[in-house]
Amino acid sequence: MATDLATALRERRDAARGRIAAETLAIMDSATAELAASGLAERSLGVGDRAPEFELPDATGNPVSLSSLLAGGPVVLAFYRGGWCPYCSIELRALQARLPEITRAAATLVAISPQTPDNSLSTAEKLELAFPVLSDAGNVVARSFGLVFRLPEALRKVYAGFDLPAANGDDSFELPIPATYVIATDGSVAWRFADADYTRRGEPDDVIAALRAPEPAAGA
Repeated sequence: MATDLATALRERRDAARGRIAAETLAIMDSATAELAASGLAERSLGVGDRAPEFELPDATGNPVSLSSLLAGGPVVLAFYRGGWCPYCSIELRALQARLPEITRAAATLVAISPQTPDNSLSTAEKLELAFPVLSDAGNVVARSFGLVFRLPEALRKVYAGFDLPAANGDDSFELPIPATYVIATDGSVAWRFADADYTRRGEPDDVIAALRAPEPAAGA
């Protein structure tokens, strides 16, 4: 029986916390608590809101727009922090495993991160992803969805080994909180998961259930 995403993430988190020094854990936990208290996840684009149009390059530099994707059916947008994040890798692999079901629902899946196209390509190749991985330079699209925050100074030192400036091509130290959206063909948000805790992600089961739910009639 396949392990659900929440279980896989929890097992990864528990194993990681056992290897991290207590003082480092305190910094990480404090930053997560502060981000949760800010209400960013709750203020981000929600169900019923209209998704902003965008055009971003895929991992090989080809432009991909939301409107072009919606012309073929609903769209699943997975905002992730980067290929350096093990929780993002677990999530992207889980979505890849369910890609046939997403496709059968006449939907398109794309992932979005602030990584440069070269780093997005490395992520796609490493994880053997068969869906577009888009590069959101400067978190422009993530910001339009209300998902962007800046890493606090203390946390930047913890993340130093990931070299975020190199991964993202800037020194803003900004990231999106992990979020998954189902966008209906009329451009409205049909389902959303967003959480300030980067170890939590939307379940593929919930994504597929949202895709299978009937879309509201035009003008309803």
